[in-house]
Amino acid sequence: MLKIILPTMMLLPTALLSPLKFMWTNITMHSLLIATLSLQWLVPSYHPYKNLTQWTGTDQTSSALLVLSCWLLPLMILASQNHLHHEPPTRKRIFTTTLITVQPFIMLAFSTTELMMFYVSFEATLIPTLILITRWGNQPERLSAGIYLLFYTLISSLPLLVAILFLQSQTGTLHLPTLKLTPYSLLPTLASHWSTLFLNTALLMAFMVKAPLYGLHLWLPKAHVEAPIAGSMLLAALLLKLGGYGIMRITYLTSPPPNNLLHYSFITLALWGALMTSSICLRQVDLKSLIAYSSVSHMGLVIAACMIQTHWSFSGAMILMISHGLTSSMLFCLANTNYERTHSRTLLLAQGLQPLLPLMAIWWLLANLTNMALPPTTNLMAELSIMVALFNWSSPTILLTGAATLLTASYTLFMLTTTQRGTLSPCVTTLQNSTTREHLLMTLHLLPMLLLILKPELISGPLS
Repeated sequence: MLKIILPTMMLLPTALLSPLKFMWTNITMHSLLIATLSLQWLVPSYHPYKNLTQWTGTDQTSSALLVLSCWLLPLMILASQNHLHHEPPTRKRIFTTTLITVQPFIMLAFSTTELMMFYVSFEATLIPTLILITRWGNQPERLSAGIYLLFYTLISSLPLLVAILFLQSQTGTLHLPTLKLTPYSLLPTLASHWSTLFLNTALLMAFMVKAPLYGLHLWLPKAHVEAPIAGSMLLAALLLKLGGYGIMRITYLTSPPPNNLLHYSFITLALWGALMTSSICLRQVDLKSLIAYSSVSHMGLVIAACMIQTHWSFSGAMILMISHGLTSSMLFCLANTNYERTHSRTLLLAQGLQPLLPLMAIWWLLANLTNMALPPTTNLMAELSIMVALFNWSSPTILLTGAATLLTASYTLFMLTTTQRGTLSPCVTTLQNSTTREHLLMTLHLLPMLLLILKPELISGPLS
């Protein structure tokens, strides 16, 4: 673990001390080397934990998410170069330093085996994200978006802290492998049904807000719309997955649904939310807001899958988290390329761009096809695994998941046809050609998705 975290920490001097002329090249190459080095985590192992130290360890659940977090740092740096072009050198260095600072906290959160350390690193990711949104956002509303993000996260994470301290006092340990051996529902102090219910709610609520669960999702579209491109990529690809990962870790410790009535309400909200947010997408006029709501829809399936606690559902949730991380990040990058040219996120003002940017239209098509889970993408494999697991658990769920899938295809096609087809807006007079940097960025998003089709068991988590 240290041999990846230390080079990541060394990115800070690279960003601060590199000559301005070579700063972007140095940081991008350094972070790409770290991303390549992190691929070793995907090597299958017969042991439950690899690289185990006193506080950290990687297993089948965390290794794919760790590789995803390392892979996305160079992509965030690549995507941010254009909009920082006119910024003073000091601000460029502060921006890259903020991006790099999030990375060790995310890696610690995904790899720690101790609950309190997980809580600290989980909360520490909030500060750099908040700085990114409130300092480098595009509009004055970024401050209100930052406040939403801050208060939603803090209010939900206070019960989590209390619950963790309670667990420590009752069990004498917060070490996750040890806690798995002794389910806390068997503690004498939790003899009553209500006390177990309160503890479960407190442990899960912070991750439900972060994932986010429908009803607790209002901070997400605001944060996405106001964030710079790196902030949107960070939120969609990594911080939402941190919520999903936290739910997976905590549900390992709780009783499965027949003995835990709390899970029924979460499953209902998650599936209903997947349906509702998909239909909300059809009414959106803001491109970034549409992609943000589609994230809520996909993460609803992940939450429902984690709640029923079967091998198939956990495996589907893992594959969907990785696939969605790459797909939504790519869609935000494409939305950003449109925004940099038309200076508007409104769909009607940025339509009919296919004749002017034909290569970008190909990337739009591929990203939208993966988003609607076209065969043979891993998105399809994940959605099928989750739908089968939910159907096996309760057959009426097929109505909600089927309708959500249909609506996902509808809003994805709506997004594609609106941005690429139609008459060009009269306010678009000149357009800059697409650049090699943008094509490289899209390739680095799409390449892992295409390669994972050949060997999806690398990211299928507990099943493998």
